Amino acid sequence: MPNRAPSATTSRPFGRMLPSMRTRPPGPASKRLARELARFESPGVSTIGTGDLPIVWERARGANVLDADGNVYIDLTAGFGVANLGHANPRVAAAVRKQSRAMLHGLGDVHPNVVKVELARRLAELAPGSGNKVIFCTSGSEAVEVALKTATLATGRHGVLAFTGGFHGQSYGALAVTDREQFRQPFLPQLNPRVARAPYPYCYRCPLGLTYPTCDIACLAPVEQALDSPPAGVGPIGAVVIEPVQGREGEIVPPPDYLPRLKEACARREVLLIVDELITGFGRTGAWFAVDHWDVEPDIMCVGKAMAGGMPIAACIARGEVMDAWAHDEPEAPHSSTFMGHPLGAAAALAVIDEMERRRIPERASALGGWLLRRCRELQQRHEVVGDVRGLGMMVGIELVTDRQTRAPASAEASAAIRAALERGVILLAGGSRGNVLSLTPPLTITRPQLEHALAVLDEALGTAIDSP
Repeated sequence: MPNRAPSATTSRPFGRMLPSMRTRPPGPASKRLARELARFESPGVSTIGTGDLPIVWERARGANVLDADGNVYIDLTAGFGVANLGHANPRVAAAVRKQSRAMLHGLGDVHPNVVKVELARRLAELAPGSGNKVIFCTSGSEAVEVALKTATLATGRHGVLAFTGGFHGQSYGALAVTDREQFRQPFLPQLNPRVARAPYPYCYRCPLGLTYPTCDIACLAPVEQALDSPPAGVGPIGAVVIEPVQGREGEIVPPPDYLPRLKEACARREVLLIVDELITGFGRTGAWFAVDHWDVEPDIMCVGKAMAGGMPIAACIARGEVMDAWAHDEPEAPHSSTFMGHPLGAAAALAVIDEMERRRIPERASALGGWLLRRCRELQQRHEVVGDVRGLGMMVGIELVTDRQTRAPASAEASAAIRAALERGVILLAGGSRGNVLSLTPPLTITRPQLEHALAVLDEALGTAIDSP
């Protein structure tokens, strides 16, 4: 299908436009393409298999998406948090074009390429701490698995502690530490059983029924208990893996003293702290990495998603003495991958780092995110269906409930709000195990008029959710 330029109703260029709707979504072209895709794609990888008919994207730039029917939307998802610099950022796209003319593919672990060398240096310097080293990966799931392997080699211990609500990927190794039961249940017999779980500090729904700060972070006690006396078949534990802000579970921000105390608890026991920054990294929370807010230096950190602005590349970064556990004298490397440090992904990632530094993107995300959080709390005052608003930087969750006293999840209302917003030209997703948390993770370069418009649409959509869930 040929790319069509959207017919703007204003002078704003595509990427900075407000919504322009030609037909009620999904339009006829999107419906036709979705049905065609359902004929050839596994039903396990999309919602089409459950009867949903999504819009089909044709172009994306900045904070705008153009669908196959010519509708222009504001994207509040950044494509699962990938497009922090906006979709098709011109400098990133130019770096990919330039690199594609020089070299599309190299020889991975045998003969490295020039851009891989430079990116390894930049990432090692960007990450918290000093003396860091890197293993490149293709996806976030792979980065998590490499982190788990690294921790095992460095400590000699195979047990892992993960958290309720944690999402770290859906390949077998990562799935073992992911918590969502619907993803895990069919594959449990094949998953690593040496994983203990502790409650994540979800203050709005405290698993211990307590209130912060008078709780004195009581939810840390189960972590320490598991580290000291691992459940049968799990221990000894060599690593704790955590998201500094839970993303897919609904933008859950821990209390400010939780991660520093967790790091201290791990250090006392010589347990490695693995921080999954796949969603939160590269400016999303108003800092380069979420751990920067609390001055926590993880032993191992996983990054990806926004790292290359749309190209599939990720990395596991660890302190040098931890990563040196991979040292070997065998003729072949103990870990390898065909597309490790892929030239196009590495070139894109270098362009992302340059662009973020040039435009001071983390600082922008911090300032704009503070404004966004305040505006979303104004929505909470106007709509009883909003039970909680929380966030860090440009990562904001709006939790919907049917009753503010019981805090019963308003899943149907969230679905209705998302549908109402889509029909008005705003793309939203819902998080949380019950799908009742509206997730706002727009491109960090979104314009203030676009964000203002999107919030006005969300205001309307929340009214719709109450009237017709």
